[in-house]
Amino acid sequence: MNVEEMFQKMNAKLAGILPEGELRYKAELAVEINRLKKEKNAVILGHNYMEPALFHSIPDFTGDSLDLSRKAAQTDKDLIVFCGVKFMAETAKLLNPSKTVLLPSQEAGCSLAASITAEDVRALKQRFPGVPVVTYVNTYADVKAESDICCTSSNAAAVVNSLNSDTVIFLPDEYLARNVARETGKHIIFPTLTPNIPDGSGLDYQMIGWHGRCEVHEKFTVEDIDLIREQFPEVFVLAHPECSPEVVAAADFSGGTNAMIHQVADSSAPHHLLLTECAMGDNIISANPDKEILRLCMVRCPHMNQITLEDTLASLRFNQYQIEVPEEIRRRAARAVERMIAIG
Repeated sequence: MNVEEMFQKMNAKLAGILPEGELRYKAELAVEINRLKKEKNAVILGHNYMEPALFHSIPDFTGDSLDLSRKAAQTDKDLIVFCGVKFMAETAKLLNPSKTVLLPSQEAGCSLAASITAEDVRALKQRFPGVPVVTYVNTYADVKAESDICCTSSNAAAVVNSLNSDTVIFLPDEYLARNVARETGKHIIFPTLTPNIPDGSGLDYQMIGWHGRCEVHEKFTVEDIDLIREQFPEVFVLAHPECSPEVVAAADFSGGTNAMIHQVADSSAPHHLLLTECAMGDNIISANPDKEILRLCMVRCPHMNQITLEDTLASLRFNQYQIEVPEEIRRRAARAVERMIAIG
């Protein structure tokens, strides 16, 4: 595909979202990235939160973290370029130890992943011996290695139910844990928020949570929803499960990024409000030009925002930045991820 063809492809999706001059410049970058991708036998994975010009030009596969974990596990390419954040690229490396995995920016971290350490998990396991550990995929490899199984926002409740355990440790997202506890009918405690909670058998709890939060999703409030409903009474509100339980309860639908995409595509509502990362809102608008998507773009994820077409091009040119995971950690963490993928 030449530059003009790439521009036309991107413009068909993004006219009205990005100015023509920017699209032409980014089309040039995308064509060169795709040339290098073929030359180096690479695959590019793009998360749903990628900015629109990147999302609609260079990824071989797009989706949520579970989708992309599956694609990473199945690829026969020599090189994996992960347009997402560090924990996602690490997950690809866990499943492909012999392949080179690149993350286009060293700054693409995650507030949730940074909220917990492997030492924290070991301390919880010591305090609650024998209780299985479910770890959200938004964590680093050493934390996954201390876990029994991983989950995503789309399959968290299914993973918890699959364990058939009276009690589960669920880490690290406080709001996702509270939402899963409500969905599965479990009473949850947060010993890290209330450290004097006793661990005795007389205490009524079935889930043990942690204090991590997504710095994007925690910003949405019930007041935001109320204000929009005053202006657009028939709006259909979709909230990511990393939003607070109060926001999820006030919304009409809650689900992971793929579930939100499908819900909008199938909806006949006159208006839709997406309470999630802003770039994904742009991507949904471009995929559904016939749908009315309201804008409540309070903040972009500062970590996802680090991944650009320019950095992706540099990543392919110079093989930067390579993801490495010590084998002993990789092996244990991979088991937890593979169990997650098997549940789906």
